[in-house]
Amino acid sequence: MNNGWINDSERDAFYKIVHARRDVRSFFKPDPVPSEALARVLRAAHHAGSVGYMQPWNFVVVEDPALRLKVKESFEKEKAEAALLFDEPKQRRYRSFKLEGILEAPVNLIVTCDSSRHGPQVIGRRSMPETDLYSTCLAIQNLWLAARAENLGLGWVSIVKPEDLHAIFGVPREITVVAYLCLGYVSEFPLEPDFERLGWLKRLPLKDLVFFEKWGDAKPSEGREDLPGLLGGEKK
Repeated sequence: MNNGWINDSERDAFYKIVHARRDVRSFFKPDPVPSEALARVLRAAHHAGSVGYMQPWNFVVVEDPALRLKVKESFEKEKAEAALLFDEPKQRRYRSFKLEGILEAPVNLIVTCDSSRHGPQVIGRRSMPETDLYSTCLAIQNLWLAARAENLGLGWVSIVKPEDLHAIFGVPREITVVAYLCLGYVSEFPLEPDFERLGWLKRLPLKDLVFFEKWGDAKPSEGREDLPGLLGGEKK
């Protein structure tokens, strides 16, 4: 028994998973996801931290092709409308991007947030009531990292109207749909995030995003003079 301490190899494995996580939209294979692997991923999500131990999330496992086709139709409509927000040539490039794997991934997941869980008084929500949504996002991140540890690809589809998901899946109106996810084994994991690989955007330098003591102050605190240099050598 090690009293919960993480050894060096376990630490390194964790950081490898974090840096290798990708938002997967392509490369899905039709291979089924075993129930054991799906259970491990969902269990990891359920072990996320939550405000006041609220655990506001629910998960809907979607495998029915007919239901996924309805989501795909909603996505295509939204993507077409979103394209009009860009000027050429970005509009043409945006239209060419593969932005989901709704039909290709064997499993789709809906993650929701129930703001009423455990009643109106939840420790920690008085000053920041939106922390129930933040907590649900923590569950999604846990799920994403667990999926990567299982060599499962996962992609978040945000180009779909929540009201369409409510209607398709019968989600009560008082429940917030936070994420629609595509999950499955893939033929490869890209070395770089898609939008960086495709030249759309680049990862911002972390050293430019870290301040000391007050907002906007990039001068390191005493004893932290080495930190900006260390932050400059981050991985993809």
